[in-house]
Amino acid sequence: MVKAGSVCPWALGSLALRRYHDEEWGVPLHDDQRLFEFLVLEGMQAGLSWSTVLAKRDRFRVAFAGFYIARVARFGARERARLLGDSGIIRNRAKIDSAIGNARAVVELRKTTTTLDAYLWSYVNGRTIHGQHRDPADVPVTTDVARALSADLVRRGFRFVGPTIVYSLMQATGMVNDHLLACPRYRALRRSR
Repeated sequence: MVKAGSVCPWALGSLALRRYHDEEWGVPLHDDQRLFEFLVLEGMQAGLSWSTVLAKRDRFRVAFAGFYIARVARFGARERARLLGDSGIIRNRAKIDSAIGNARAVVELRKTTTTLDAYLWSYVNGRTIHGQHRDPADVPVTTDVARALSADLVRRGFRFVGPTIVYSLMQATGMVNDHLLACPRYRALRRSR
């Protein structure tokens, strides 16, 4: 059990994590470019810590053209080679290929259906799901909603979008508020509906 008024324990590891916790994590996000950024970064995190990705975030923004979806979707062999040679980012070939492929999948999604924002948020009926967790061990790593969204993303050609990654995306972008009940951010986000 976490003491009332204390932040979520995972945010205590560094100033960068604390800032991310206090300013971004769980805040509803509705901008396609920023949602795409989180989609890429959550995929890059697979097998790594969030603090590793967070430390490289500024370099990722430069390397991936500010996460402008249409630009990343046009990346070819030259850009792929540049990314694989960039020591400031995570140079995993499969993750880099998935980021480029996912940009192309977003372009297709926009052509056939809707915005990335409307698509993702449709899985929570456009409203944040507020968890009721008192202990860090109670916070799930995935849910049925995340599994359904993951399966549909895969069907649409997205990669590195397993249920755990998708649930992390949902938490990061405010589709889910998984701050602990004792965390001041939980109450602030609950009130800001």
